[in-house]
Amino acid sequence: MNKGKYYITTAIAYASGKPHIGNSYEIVLADAIARYKRKDGYDVWFQTGTDEHGQKIEEKAKAAGVTPKEYVDQVAETIKDLWNLMDTSYDHFIRTTDDYHEKQIQKMFKKFYDQGDIYKSSYEGLYCTPCESFWTESQLKDGKCPDCGRDVTPAKEEAYFFKMSKYADQLIEHINTHPEFIQPVSRKNEMMNNFLLPGLQDLCVSRTSFSWGIPVDFDDKHVVYVWLDALSNYITGIGYDVDGNCSDQYQKLWPADLHLIGKDIIRFHTIYWPIFLMALGEPLPKQIFGHPWLLQGDGKMSKSKGNVLYADDLVRFFGVDAVRYFVIHEMPFENDGTISWELLVERINSDLANTLGNLVNRTISMSNKYFGGVVEDKGVKEAVDDELKSVVTGTYAKVEEKMDSLRVADALTEIFAVFKRCNKYIDETEPWVLAKDDAKKDRLATVLYNLSESITIGASLLEPFMPSTAEKIAAQLNTTLRAFDTLGSFGSYTNGTKVTEQPSILFARLDIKEVLTQVEELQAANQPKAAAPEASEEGIDVLLKPEIEYGDFEKLQFVVGEIVQCEEVPKSKKLLCSQVKVGNQMKQIVSGIKQHYSAEEMVGKKVMVLLNLKPAKLAGVVSEGMLLCAEDEEGNLALMTPEKKMPAGAEIC
Repeated sequence: MNKGKYYITTAIAYASGKPHIGNSYEIVLADAIARYKRKDGYDVWFQTGTDEHGQKIEEKAKAAGVTPKEYVDQVAETIKDLWNLMDTSYDHFIRTTDDYHEKQIQKMFKKFYDQGDIYKSSYEGLYCTPCESFWTESQLKDGKCPDCGRDVTPAKEEAYFFKMSKYADQLIEHINTHPEFIQPVSRKNEMMNNFLLPGLQDLCVSRTSFSWGIPVDFDDKHVVYVWLDALSNYITGIGYDVDGNCSDQYQKLWPADLHLIGKDIIRFHTIYWPIFLMALGEPLPKQIFGHPWLLQGDGKMSKSKGNVLYADDLVRFFGVDAVRYFVIHEMPFENDGTISWELLVERINSDLANTLGNLVNRTISMSNKYFGGVVEDKGVKEAVDDELKSVVTGTYAKVEEKMDSLRVADALTEIFAVFKRCNKYIDETEPWVLAKDDAKKDRLATVLYNLSESITIGASLLEPFMPSTAEKIAAQLNTTLRAFDTLGSFGSYTNGTKVTEQPSILFARLDIKEVLTQVEELQAANQPKAAAPEASEEGIDVLLKPEIEYGDFEKLQFVVGEIVQCEEVPKSKKLLCSQVKVGNQMKQIVSGIKQHYSAEEMVGKKVMVLLNLKPAKLAGVVSEGMLLCAEDEEGNLALMTPEKKMPAGAEIC
């Protein structure tokens, strides 16, 4: 049954570095939707990729001593490896450095200019490099970027601007007449009330202060600003051509059925992108869903906060499908979700090991124990069977309803309701009691058949979310996963099927203490190694201070500390504020080392700490100790770190 085309995209990942699990969540969510739609009868095209231009990448490449193209080539491969690791089934991976994309962006920019949508002027305001966004003073939140909370810097430069107001009324009308266009509704209300209705400002669409971007071919001082470049991947990636020579694929797939994006970039996708399309004379996407964030603890993941989790590390501990299950299940429709090592272990033990894994193992083991592995429906029915069958055969309709409204976590919950009902059915029928009475052998066989059939239906629904696990279940039951349109009936499991003799454990229960110990070892192994000093280095003259007594030295308490979080001190050019773990306590230490270390690279370092220094305020921030550094004649600093692996709190004597 072919239900037609379904074109789904993710936001393309910014190629400034390795994506954390919050970024990886989006590709897994999109993959679950894409796999579901394929199995539901749609002809799916699933596109993702990388956003590879901009000032931030130019700066990172310079710091790494490579060209921007060399830098993004490496990061793009890292991102592809992660997406493949997470078993995602994307059909096309676009890079904004692809030649065909760059050519279309240049033609698009020229078209906008020729038809009067773009004009040259100059911009003076506040710029956030990580977000590639300009802001006015009134738009800042506590003096920082309202999107990411980082510092902004004054910027003034010549630029081209797009006349957003020219299309604003048309966009407002579209949003009002297409209630499904922006989801959830709270995102729509935010865009209407905060941006569209107050009046749109014209948008900067070129830059002159850096060169890593697509050149404006009729004005070589300018490169195309990242958002016009990046957003257009959704059409260039499927064969759009500004001159009208669009591919058959574009004619088939556009407009997109779903743009799946993070809530932090909803403005770019629901205001700027639709207006660009209106200027091109192209249809707007059918739906844009701004999903919430996956938070670590009570905050957004950030390298500077030291709270970043990566998909490959999680997979190393828990396996691909366990991580897929967690990030999908724990993310509500509209509110932010939370992830931690402890929560992962708890969910794996309760849902995957107990509810699902134990169910499959028990069912197959009982079939082997009581009937040599042969599963047969002997037709000995009781009322409790009808209750089980009603739940199982009614689940597809419930899942379909949830998926149609993009409530993917709720859909997964409905599927696990099948497995929970099966476990309850075991408690109700008590197969081990039936096995003691030869007269009830046929009833026992029927019970095990009902369980095998129910698990098969549940696994068939589970496949888009946990594809490897679903296949393993089907293989152990010696059957195949079924099409969705067959799941409304009960009894298709072939009579006489012989299950596997030795069922494997799908998910083992985990000990949280053991996991956290291994996590500490992993984090220690991932700490950057200090470079070995060169033997030929010349010394510098040392000016000796007055001698002290040994008792004076004894008053000073030096220990090894571990920096677990670090951030810049607001309105300070020199200060970093570090949260330093010392044994079982945490100390906040402010240091004037910002010119020598970034907040990001501080996290994870083992350092020498003067612990019993009297607390003092620096730039209004309390400091409870001192980090010790070495300084050369030119003022270069290097933190003092232990030569060998030492625990936080180790005494320096």
